[in-house]
Amino acid sequence: MNIISKLKHIYEHHYKKLLLIPIIMVVLAFLQIGLQVVNTGDFVNKGISLKGGSTITISKPLLLTESELEAALKSEFPTADITVRTISSAGKTVAMAIDSDAQGDEVPALVSSLTKLTSLNQEDYSVEIVGSSLGESFFKQTAIAMLIAFLLMAIVVSLYFQKLIPVAAVLLAAFSDIVVTLAIFNLTGIKLGTSGVAAFLMLIGYSVDTDILLTSRVLKRQDGSLMERIYGAITTGLTMTAATFAAILTTLLLVNNETVKQIMIILVIGLIIDSIMTWIQNAAILRLYFERKEKKVKA
Repeated sequence: MNIISKLKHIYEHHYKKLLLIPIIMVVLAFLQIGLQVVNTGDFVNKGISLKGGSTITISKPLLLTESELEAALKSEFPTADITVRTISSAGKTVAMAIDSDAQGDEVPALVSSLTKLTSLNQEDYSVEIVGSSLGESFFKQTAIAMLIAFLLMAIVVSLYFQKLIPVAAVLLAAFSDIVVTLAIFNLTGIKLGTSGVAAFLMLIGYSVDTDILLTSRVLKRQDGSLMERIYGAITTGLTMTAATFAAILTTLLLVNNETVKQIMIILVIGLIIDSIMTWIQNAAILRLYFERKEKKVKA
């Protein structure tokens, strides 16, 4: 028995045990998010655009590297949350940005320290400030937007399938995908910005797409056995995922932009988790659903 045959045997005959994998992942994700809230007060690492702060953009080339400048500023302001990043265009570094939680009177102090470290003139940099109330307001609005998107998706799925268990399985898979992806994203230490929120919205759509593919193949088609229909959905779904991965990896290799990178990183994590939630969790629930229906028919 070769490896593929062994995997098929496990997938077909031990699917109830495999269901423990997504369950454990979701439980661990909730634990991580809970610890995140306890330690930071937020369920996600928020960037400047979502929590407020300042961004100082330097257009002049510096002698200091990104890490050297960040270390120097952190030694001057040990309690501040400071991140230094480069801004690139066509593969060349065109500017350097210093993101921090500094607001109000803290910003001039940070600018003063920066000019001493780098000998900058006023025309060499620009300062953008996002107030904490504005950042918090935007974060609430984006959270509401995600909730509305999820609810509208739930309504569409419910109207299409009109069966409680399959609909619940689709929604559970999408919810699990978002929660686990968020927990893993937190572990990366990357701060979530507005682009990241857009990536999570995209992920909701992609997750539901694969789950609807599986559920419609299983429920709507009558040709072949249940497992043949599931394998047909897996072949189509994994082909879609592979094509998406190819596009994402190409973007990561060719585009050196922090905003694009954050979107692509979230999508990579989400696609991997979605494969588990769709082809293990959702597929197992659908199989249990059909087994229960068969028992009722025989009874």
